[in-house]
Amino acid sequence: MTTDPALLHPATLTAKAPDVFNVQFTTTKGDFVVEVTRAWAPLGADRFYNLVKHGFFTDAAFFRVVPGFIVQFGLSADPGVNKVWHSANIKDDPVTQSNRPGTITFATAGPNTRTTQLFINFGNNAPLDRQGFSPFGRVTSGIDVVQKLYAGYGEQPDQGSITALGKAYLDKNFPKIDSIQSAKIVSPAPAQ
Repeated sequence: MTTDPALLHPATLTAKAPDVFNVQFTTTKGDFVVEVTRAWAPLGADRFYNLVKHGFFTDAAFFRVVPGFIVQFGLSADPGVNKVWHSANIKDDPVTQSNRPGTITFATAGPNTRTTQLFINFGNNAPLDRQGFSPFGRVTSGIDVVQKLYAGYGEQPDQGSITALGKAYLDKNFPKIDSIQSAKIVSPAPAQ
């Protein structure tokens, strides 16, 4: 596993995202594309942009799949990366869009605790709007791929163990879990 050294320094990854950009996820089930609209949730969009640009999601698993509700991901396959991002919180964005099917949103553990974990809404999860979950983009193609992600483990994978042990823990205990092979910005092309 090769990790971009920049991922070990969260405080330096502060590039401003384009107003609208597209990210292609290549997964073990196929490809899907997320279109991000920065105006919906600027802080979330910027964080997502920086994570994608530096390869954070490579080999990351879809570790929580709850049919009809959400699919969650955003813990690195590399425990060293998880360690430095664990407390790299960003402030909340106002909720300007509803958590409709296909929207992508950062997970939180309370006010101003967003780090790297995300979820894609399967259902109409409007009750999450009142809880401060602010979507910053939506799946524009490949939602069928997202819906086919392996759901047999439900909520069994332990997030603490994923954080501490990374891909090794998942490979050993959850061999059928689906993961991200790559995530890349496809338009507009990121500045080098």
